[in-house]
Amino acid sequence: MKVIVLGAGIIGISTAWHLLGRGHSVTVVDRQADAAMETSFANAGQISVSYCEPWAHKGAPAKLLKWMFRNDAPLLFRPRFDWQQWRWGLKFLTQCNDAAFARNVEQIIALGAYSHAALNDVVLSTGIEFDRLERGIAHYFTDAKSLDGAAQAAALMQRYGVERRVVGRDELLAIEPALRSFGDRIVGGTYTASDESGDARLFTQALARRCAARGARMLFGRSVQRLNLAGGAVESVDIGGGSARDSAQNDLTLRADAVVVACGAYSAPLLRTVGVDLPIYPGKGYSATFALRRPEGAPWVSTIDDTVKCAMTRLGDRLRVAGTIELNGYDHALDTALARRRCRMLAERIETVLPGVCDTRSEDEGGQPNFWTGLRPATPTNIPYIGHTRVGKLWVNAGHGTLGWTHGAGSGKAMAELISGNAAPIEGFDCRGG
Repeated sequence: MKVIVLGAGIIGISTAWHLLGRGHSVTVVDRQADAAMETSFANAGQISVSYCEPWAHKGAPAKLLKWMFRNDAPLLFRPRFDWQQWRWGLKFLTQCNDAAFARNVEQIIALGAYSHAALNDVVLSTGIEFDRLERGIAHYFTDAKSLDGAAQAAALMQRYGVERRVVGRDELLAIEPALRSFGDRIVGGTYTASDESGDARLFTQALARRCAARGARMLFGRSVQRLNLAGGAVESVDIGGGSARDSAQNDLTLRADAVVVACGAYSAPLLRTVGVDLPIYPGKGYSATFALRRPEGAPWVSTIDDTVKCAMTRLGDRLRVAGTIELNGYDHALDTALARRRCRMLAERIETVLPGVCDTRSEDEGGQPNFWTGLRPATPTNIPYIGHTRVGKLWVNAGHGTLGWTHGAGSGKAMAELISGNAAPIEGFDCRGG
């Protein structure tokens, strides 16, 4: 079959790789100059099969209401005159109960386990290097009440086969000695040895090059203009130049036996143009990547700071700190007062937890902070859409929220299996395209 994959992030490139492995002819289209230049560019780096709880739970509405008035809130809902935002929010509220939480977390874990195995297979077969660290993920707490809640969450996850265990402060500091300077404020934590970390951008770009070497047609710097329908199915895709300097001669009309929409948060508006209306809404996430000033003091275990809900991951000679989600439309800005405050919060937290380890100085102070923001394609359940849509020959692989890196390899493999005519490949997960 001839397959067009729209989007070259971790989801789209993984889909292309597995389609090629099943003998399909693949064309990948992305508006950026290379793979993984948007949502997959600078995420937290965690492959967190075991830390995957959906945002929606019975305590979420009260927290969201309280956080609406805090610019540094971990999950910030900023109301807009946007029907899609409000529709998403109402659907989110329907998931804020114990029954929905249990149902959603079971599916997310199933996809995570399948994806982790798929990632290991890809790495084994390709030898891709991506600053990988297989040392688990630790989550530390600074107050006893939060730790008690973490113990309950760990017990729940263990029922689904997740090996997340509660650890005391001394054991946590033995697992990650870099936290010792902050240790007097830590009351304990949880730890999963099976999780890992690595640079999603490095991995995705390396896999994209291998896709090209396998014969994939890589159309970078090209934007999707429209999906053309005929007889209830996608007949073709119009592709335009990716920037103003591109001339009309760069416009293309592509035809294929299947079209996969893997455009992250932009999947939903594109799909709506052909009548497929999925509740995928952008969550603006932030990250900062700092050079290490004292590498010997930097952590090797990827960690989650519960106080500010951020993740810290070592990527070679850099430390990535990422966190916070802002439901505020399709806004990429880093130069607003709100964005600057959220970026400062990440830098300040690093200095509090790991004083002097990273170069967190501002440009005015002679530093070179590398702040970034990207849009996480979130569903109200945190369960992505992977499957065939109601439109003929049109497939979707989107809605992974903050778990795109965790679920990318498996989502691509599952999509390739479905397009190849095989049965739903993931036990315990409902492959659906809306």
